[in-house]
Order: sequence, then structure tokens, then C-alpha cells
Amino acid sequence: MLSSSAASGKPAFLAVGETDACLFGQPARARAERLAANAGLTPTSELPNGEVLLGNLRFAWDPAWLKELARRPGAVLVKDGQPVLANLPAKEAPAMASAMQGGTLPPSEYREQLDADTAELSYFELRKRERPFVRELTAGNALAVERAFYDAAYKGVTDVLTLYLWRRPAFWLTRWAAMAGLTPNFVTLVGFAFCVLAFWQFWIGNYWVGLATGLIFMVLDTVDGKLARCTGQSSKWGDVFDHGTDLLHPPFWWWAWVHGLGTAGHQLEEVYKGSVVAVIVGTYVLGRVIEGWFKHRFGMHIHVWRPVDSKFRLVTARRNPNMIILFGALLFGRPDIGIELVALWSVVSLIFHAIRLAQAQAVADRGGEIVSWLDR
Repeated sequence: MLSSSAASGKPAFLAVGETDACLFGQPARARAERLAANAGLTPTSELPNGEVLLGNLRFAWDPAWLKELARRPGAVLVKDGQPVLANLPAKEAPAMASAMQGGTLPPSEYREQLDADTAELSYFELRKRERPFVRELTAGNALAVERAFYDAAYKGVTDVLTLYLWRRPAFWLTRWAAMAGLTPNFVTLVGFAFCVLAFWQFWIGNYWVGLATGLIFMVLDTVDGKLARCTGQSSKWGDVFDHGTDLLHPPFWWWAWVHGLGTAGHQLEEVYKGSVVAVIVGTYVLGRVIEGWFKHRFGMHIHVWRPVDSKFRLVTARRNPNMIILFGALLFGRPDIGIELVALWSVVSLIFHAIRLAQAQAVADRGGEIVSWLDR
């Protein structure tokens, strides 16, 4: 009977060697096998029939390399002349495994070699373009390797708060959660509780407490995904729960904010209040539709088409940039003006993305190819 990897056309994964180093509280072998399983490979403890992807445990590597090597039969990833990953027929695997433990690369005229210091790949899932890391792994440099894994799990195109403000604090929270044995789904669940609490605080006009609890949720929303990628604990249910919460909660927050204005002493006229909510929610839904259609039509996120799209993603009218607007308005004691500015910025963002969709369609209609600038 074929293994699941063989049946899918992917090689099995076999970890080679030993190391005392632990990453995010996990032994290197167990963690490497988890990452391999997330990449669609089947971990094995002995040589299988057919293709096998060998992983040298003396090194730590970006999970992107697993997917890349799985697509390249006969390819070997090297670092400073030493084999790190190798996708080979089972008959060649023993010699390569010995070479990995000996620290030398056996000569071969037909084998494709990828140099970890010069190769460059595009991170389609994480919307960035950079060289995936490969680092020698020892107990003494485990923290530096953990930082490399965390940075590799971070999206290159996202909002300004996620990219710059809490990138480092979230690393230490992610590391602590991993060492404490917390699962990504548990972190998502705790974050969801703070998300609901923020909604309630906005609803009753207690805006500062709402911002504080919302901030905790926003940070945990970063931590759960990074914890899943760094520890190899991704799950379909967790992905649905996390992204479902991300997708659905922002309109409820803005609705609650408007509702709480009366209690906070900044009541808006009823018709106008309904109009503000309608504009924010309507532009949010239409914006998501545009993004979905762009991805369906051109096979990529609208935010990675051209550099200007990636730069605009930093401030586009999503939850985090909107929270910056509301925080600034609250500093001046005007939560009503804050939500009005959110409505205005939502309209501007929708117009921008609608124009970009139309421009992309025009390029395609003229026979042009729509390619992400990350792939150029």
C-alpha cells in the first residue's frame, strides 16, 4: 500500500541526526516532523520506498524550503557546502544521510543544488519576497533561531500596527505560550473572549476599557497564528475560527462604538447615526468582495499586485488602522468625530481598491499579465 505522501506524489520526510537544542519548547526532531506534516509530507522513522526528503537536524530551516524541495526531485539544499535538505530516491538516501551527519556533500553531476545563501523564493502565502533562512542549530543559538522562525512566519504585507508596533512584543508572547504548552486554538479562544468584551465595552460607551481589551485581542490575534506556524500546530478548525473571527467582528465593533456614543455624551441624530453605520459596514463588505474577486480573477491578493498596493495595505480601512483613528479622536474626547473619520476613510479605501481592480482588469483586457511585484 502506498503511503499518503506517495499517493499524493510527495516524498516522505526523514529527519537525520540528533541535536540537544529545543525550539519553542519542542525537541528538534518532533518539531521538524510537525512542520513536514504541515507541508503535506508524511514523517517516517525509516527509509521508505520511492522518494524521500531528508532533513538534517544539525540545521534549522524555514518551512518554505520543505515545500520548495518537495517540488524538486533530485534537489539538495546546501549551507556552507553542507547538505541541509535533500529530495532523493530511496536508494540514494543512505549515502546522503551519512553525508549529512559527516558534514560533507557527496559529489553528483546530475543533482540540483540550491545554495541557502543565494536562492530567493516568493512567499505567496505570507505576501513577501525574501530568502528563506537556514541556520546551524545548537543549544547555544536556539533563541536566535526562534527569532528567525518567528520572523519567517510574519506577513510582509499587512497593517502598520502588526508590522511595526507589536512585532517584537508578540514574539515574546508567542515564545512564552509555546514554552507553557498553550495551543494556538486556546490562544484564539482567549482572544475571542477579549474581542466580545471589547464589543460590550464599546456598546456601553466605556471606550478606554474597550480599546484596552481590543488591543489585547489584536495582539493575541497575531500570537495565535505565529504560534501555529512556529510550532507546527496548525489545524483546519483553528484556521476557520481565527479567520472567521477576523472577518466578522470589525463591523460589530463599529456598530457598538456608534451605539455607545449616547452613553458617552456624544449622541448622534438617529438617521445620521444609521447612515454612519451603513457606510462603514457597507464599505467593509464591498471591500472584502473586491479583494475576493481580485484573488479569484488573478490568483493573488490585491495588496501584492504593485508596490503601491502593499504600501496602502499599511493604512487601509481595516480594523487596526481604524483603531488608530479612534484612539486619536478619543485623546481629544471626541469619539463621535473618530467614528465619522473611520466612515470617511472607509469610503476612500473602497474607492482606491475599486480603481485598482478596474486598472488590473484593463491590463488583462489588453492582454497583459497580472503578476505580483513579489514575483518579479
